[in-house]
Amino acid sequence: MGALDGLRVIDLTRVLGGPYATMILADHGADVLKIEPPQGDETRGWGPPFLDRADGSRDASYFLGVNRSKRGMTLDLSVDAGRLALRGLLAGADVLMENYKTGTMERWGLGYADLEPEFPRLVHCRVSGFGAEGPLGGLPGYDAVVQAMSGLMSVNAGGGVRLGVPVVDLATGLYAAVAVLMALQERTRSGRGQFIDMTLYDCALALLHPQAANFFLNGVRPAATGNAHPNIVPYDTFETSTGPLFLAVGNDGQFRRLCTELGAPALAEDGRYATNSDRLAHRAELTAALAELFAPLEAVGVSERLLKAGVPAGPVLAVDEALASPHTLARAMVQNAGGLRTLGTPIKFSRTPAGPARAPPVRSV
Repeated sequence: MGALDGLRVIDLTRVLGGPYATMILADHGADVLKIEPPQGDETRGWGPPFLDRADGSRDASYFLGVNRSKRGMTLDLSVDAGRLALRGLLAGADVLMENYKTGTMERWGLGYADLEPEFPRLVHCRVSGFGAEGPLGGLPGYDAVVQAMSGLMSVNAGGGVRLGVPVVDLATGLYAAVAVLMALQERTRSGRGQFIDMTLYDCALALLHPQAANFFLNGVRPAATGNAHPNIVPYDTFETSTGPLFLAVGNDGQFRRLCTELGAPALAEDGRYATNSDRLAHRAELTAALAELFAPLEAVGVSERLLKAGVPAGPVLAVDEALASPHTLARAMVQNAGGLRTLGTPIKFSRTPAGPARAPPVRSV
């Protein structure tokens, strides 16, 4: 039995943020019923690649990647019969998760104020772009647009570049899953559900660490630093004879061990590099010295040696290489869900195992 066995979730979400949150709950035993509109979740068509089935149906990998472990059905909430059916399902539910444009559920008589008198224990979580209040309240938001507006793009790579994964959607899903569990915990004391207002915009701003903290303290606009860290040195990518390696030295002890492992103990004794503040002040010189030391080495071998010495380092791998890594497999991070290869769950309990319970639902019409 999973940690959330017995929890019933009605999932009206589409695309990524909401489905990612409900997938987390489903992986841990919650009974998640994904309800799609007649046209289906739009990400079913976000391919190729597609999974083509014998009956002629097909789903894109994008949809399959975040909708495992769920049951599925179709309801048209724009008509009375669909809304009545949803209310019947809510009678036995603990959580309602939806990401309709702000005001849509209210227009259908399904907003929190409409549902709360009938379902006082229901936790209602809405995921939206900007929320209902504020100058942008009620407007639509997508991951990349919010990355741009929140400042995340400005500190990525050369500045103004979208992060390679939809980090805002994923973070919003994580925050939403945490928020739902908090609300359920509070319900054990009060006996009442509540409304959760989750927005992509708020979650994107919440990810601005340490850049926001730095700005609040020094008033200097954070700049893009590429792979380098604005507060820590050395914390960067270095080229080796077999490809790039990422080095992340977080304290003076690790720096001394790094120098020893690289056969350059004199670097640790150099006053310019004695503390992290010193290393920040002399970033360029130290980076050049380390680049020369790493250049003839082999990325995987030196990374493993440094890790064993207590120095965080690792080769920069492609996605296929990372998924095939022996450690990935040992951690059960690649699993099978109803014949479909999928990622595993990173949340691992000692008594309540979790993971993909079933393949994503085939669209029902």
